[in-house]
Amino acid sequence: MAPVALPVTAYPQPSAVAELLKPITWFPPMWAFGCGVVASGRPLEGHWGLVLAGILLAGPFVCATSQAVNDWFDRHVDAINEPQRPIPSGRMPGRWGLYVALIWTGLSLLLSLALGPWGFGAAVVGLVLAWAYSAPPLRLKRNGWWGNLACGICYEGLAWVTGAAVMAGGGMPPGPSLLLAGLYSLGAHGIMTLNDFKSIEGDRRMGIASLPVQLGPRGAAMSACVTMALSQAVVIALLAHWDRPLHALAVAALLAAQLVLMRRFVAAPVARAVWFSGLGVMLYVAGMLVSAFALRGQA
Repeated sequence: MAPVALPVTAYPQPSAVAELLKPITWFPPMWAFGCGVVASGRPLEGHWGLVLAGILLAGPFVCATSQAVNDWFDRHVDAINEPQRPIPSGRMPGRWGLYVALIWTGLSLLLSLALGPWGFGAAVVGLVLAWAYSAPPLRLKRNGWWGNLACGICYEGLAWVTGAAVMAGGGMPPGPSLLLAGLYSLGAHGIMTLNDFKSIEGDRRMGIASLPVQLGPRGAAMSACVTMALSQAVVIALLAHWDRPLHALAVAALLAAQLVLMRRFVAAPVARAVWFSGLGVMLYVAGMLVSAFALRGQA
């Protein structure tokens, strides 16, 4: 029996565009921007418009752009790993995946103008990293060490610093805020590794040296866990040094819970990567917010 031909459409359906932009991925940078706002210690009164614009910029615009860019340049890998995605499945016809990425890049830059020089500059850096991660000639994702670092910086550190800077009227955030943003960016390197377990076969066949490909599933799982745990351990030490013992204790408790989950994850990394990403990352970002509140007294 001949296969049933699907109708060819000139334009993608809105549902395919929404799936391409992956709303579920917007949470980390939106959360990190909020942590930067909290860490600034500034009252929200009179700044609600800036905060809303910043959250929208971090998630539905810059992060969404990065997802569209990645899916376009990964369409051949996705045809192996996840053929049901909008581009390889044909629900995003022609070159519309690329067009959406370009349109969202422009919209992100326009929105960033509302946040002043810091917001615009952060958007430019974030968008450059988004394109450099996926697009040739750099295509940072070809090496998991560099690609995951770029994502960690963009998703966590850059968003945190932008939130703090916008609330400070465009001034440079204080050193403690920059330090915590950097540490949580480094820890996010491990979080990014969790996303690569689902695509080991396609990455290997297409020459993408993700950490699960380079180190093997168990080695990559160990690397992700150590990276996440060490960054938080340094945060705990800093909070204690800054005379924030209750905040340090809270982050330590969250890390202890992650360590329990990490043990199970390392035992079966491919099967439990999604499970650990859901539970472990939730605890990780909760610690980010606790740390942000610890800085309010120093602002």
